[in-house]
Amino acid sequence: MRTFTLFVFLTSAFKACAIKPPSIDGMGLTWYDAFDGCAGCELNLDEWEYRLHLEHNKELQEYTDSNKNAQLSGGDTLQLVPWKDNKGEWTSARVETLDSWTPQPGKKMRWQASLRMGDASARQGIWNAFWLLGDSIRHGTEWPMCGELDAFEQVNGVMEGHGTVHCGDEAGGICDEPNGLGASVAMPDNDFHDWAVEIDRTSDDWKTETISWMMDGSSFHKVSGSDVKDEHVWATLAHSPFFMIFNVAVGGTWPGDPDNATQDGYANMMEVLYAAVYETK
Repeated sequence: MRTFTLFVFLTSAFKACAIKPPSIDGMGLTWYDAFDGCAGCELNLDEWEYRLHLEHNKELQEYTDSNKNAQLSGGDTLQLVPWKDNKGEWTSARVETLDSWTPQPGKKMRWQASLRMGDASARQGIWNAFWLLGDSIRHGTEWPMCGELDAFEQVNGVMEGHGTVHCGDEAGGICDEPNGLGASVAMPDNDFHDWAVEIDRTSDDWKTETISWMMDGSSFHKVSGSDVKDEHVWATLAHSPFFMIFNVAVGGTWPGDPDNATQDGYANMMEVLYAAVYETK
């Protein structure tokens, strides 16, 4: 009886110390998920949904809602894990927030997550991503007119994080589709790092409003309204609601297909310590 009571006390104390997103000067937390819960449990489906049966970018994986592919670790993280079966077929996970958030005039809004990658030595074909899609895609607007902001992408285990904006026409156009307008930054290691996209509307002039991409609080890419040169397109990127996505893709037009050496399982997972949305006070 005493042992049980002590276990409950320690468990409660541990949960009380669950990771909370860091404070940011001048900004308050609008929403966050610290992914606390039992090992192997699924996401909070009041906040998240699984996306299934997608065919994008010539990817090979089948996205599932299995806790084998997306699970809470029991250590206050979310793990997205790609697996290959004995037929050589891949499964993985893509999860999206049910809610979306709209940057307000005169304010800044930031979407941020802390991510780390697995320690696989063979990563050909693995495509990790934390990104945002314009909510209008849920109401019939086609990509890329809905707007897309990729906070972090990594392909084939190359130690670079990529940040990109997609917009406008599907071929060419303002955002040079399908490439988008992007930049990359060196990743020092596969440990946890904070990746973010921040929309700054404090100038009250669409031409001087900005979207910035950050790693550990330092900007590595920035796009302004004057760079886009189209007020309507800019409004889809900086004035409209976006929802948050995490996924691990396998294969596709960017990384290419995995090879026989590509490792599956936890060695090639993407792990999320927290996900958060901030807004200036």
